[in-house]
Amino acid sequence: MNWKKSRLLFRQALDLIPGGVNSPVRAFKAVGGNPLFIEQAKGSKIYDVDGNEYIDYILSWGPMILGHSHPSVLKALHSAIDKGTSFGAPTPLEVELARRVIDVYPSCEKIRMVNSGTEATLSAIRVARGFTGRDKIVKFEGCYHGHADGLLVKAGSGATTFGVPDSPGVPKSYAKDTLTVPFNDIKAFKSLLRREGKSIACVILEPVVGNIGCVLPKEGFLDALRQETRRYGIVLIFDEVMTGFRVAYGGAQAYYGIRPDMTCLGKVIGGGMPVGAYGGRRDIMSLVAPEGPVYQAGTLSGNPVAMTAGIETLKILAKEETYKKLEKTMRSLEKGLRDAARRAGVRTRFYRAGTMFCTYFTETEVVDYATAKTADTNRFARFFTGMLTRGINIAPSQFEAGFISLSHSEKDIEKTVRAAYEAFKEC
Repeated sequence: MNWKKSRLLFRQALDLIPGGVNSPVRAFKAVGGNPLFIEQAKGSKIYDVDGNEYIDYILSWGPMILGHSHPSVLKALHSAIDKGTSFGAPTPLEVELARRVIDVYPSCEKIRMVNSGTEATLSAIRVARGFTGRDKIVKFEGCYHGHADGLLVKAGSGATTFGVPDSPGVPKSYAKDTLTVPFNDIKAFKSLLRREGKSIACVILEPVVGNIGCVLPKEGFLDALRQETRRYGIVLIFDEVMTGFRVAYGGAQAYYGIRPDMTCLGKVIGGGMPVGAYGGRRDIMSLVAPEGPVYQAGTLSGNPVAMTAGIETLKILAKEETYKKLEKTMRSLEKGLRDAARRAGVRTRFYRAGTMFCTYFTETEVVDYATAKTADTNRFARFFTGMLTRGINIAPSQFEAGFISLSHSEKDIEKTVRAAYEAFKEC
């Protein structure tokens, strides 16, 4: 493919933006080459500035579950923009979106809109600390909850991609209150609670870890977390920024039948616009200002344009046939990728939860951060390049999940599987 314009833009960006990108994993450092500069997107496809077309499995890192530029969402956005882009005041739209989310997520008896997943998680933790009067938090190794200081401890996403699980600039005095244990290791978790349980405010986790690929909880793991946190009076926070509406309509908590005390959402509920949200039990959320003393604010929180995109997206997701179609497409892609790897003689591990998935280049069963790190990143880089040159856009990191949308067609899947077979053979 011709990537002349993308290369030129990247050279210019390197002089203006740290690393030439506004989010680290976009830089292609883990896979080699230069990042694509995208000009437009529609349905299951994205188009770069050189005019190349790609079937997209990144989908803006998850939120485009309907596909890019969905006509219903665009129509609603045009109407909303005509009325104004920001008011800094309440609107009917934020009430409607809050009601729609609460109807789907019973764990959220009250909800507060914010502007990103990072903002949602750091705010939820602050509220949990205010509610319990405790300082320490527990996170699981490899789970990524945004770039707030206390959460960049053994984090996933870009931190894992670049091999920097702990970021400089985070004060040791702050990070010391973040305790970590391996995902899926309930024995280690119980041991930690026996030592520190009375000083822990909250436990936060991705119920399906999407920021080291796609790591599923073992049977009974989430149930045990619920039981143990309740025993010690610890607030259990599900970070469903990625899994919300992705693992299932009601998120991972509905799929696995667990009701956390608090939930963080983002991605899908913004329909592609910058949105996050955190919610939870009424007694916990009633501490949030101005109702209570725990302060959190945002000029653009509840932005009418973002609320509009979220409402239109959730309207379509609420239709009965939506998840049936998504499941059918995902099953077809899963079968195709498994078969392609087998026929090419490449040993991989494929995992998926709802409409998110990952293929690891390892023979080891992936159950946590340590086993995810056994994946062969050099082989993945070759696979990535093979897919990209054949018009398939997947995440430029072994440690990121892929996604499908309502717009992906049977022809898209067939082309993807053919490309995957050839790319696997090159590995």
